[in-house]
Amino acid sequence: MAITITENAADRAKKFLGNRGHGVGLRIGIKTTGCSGMSYVIEFADTIEKEDTVFEEKGIKIIVDPKCLLYLDGTEIDFGKEGLNEGFKFINPNEKARCGCGESFSV
Repeated sequence: MAITITENAADRAKKFLGNRGHGVGLRIGIKTTGCSGMSYVIEFADTIEKEDTVFEEKGIKIIVDPKCLLYLDGTEIDFGKEGLNEGFKFINPNEKARCGCGESFSV
């Protein structure tokens, strides 16, 4: 099982963590919502729980709860800009469908 991060996303995460002044990495997960069923969650992690799985790549720790890992295995995290919008993007090989607005997905 693995979750990877692009250089672009790692650089942005390092900048965000540096500006924040504390934290051990990024916590990645999913929540039930939207028209397709699930959406991605990304937040700063201040702690790592004993049951968490931690992937470290390009100087960033990616922390995942084991319940979410089944849905996120193989995902690549990227960061990009489209017009006036910018943010982290998830390229997940487990996705079977995505809603029209792009906010939720199903597996």
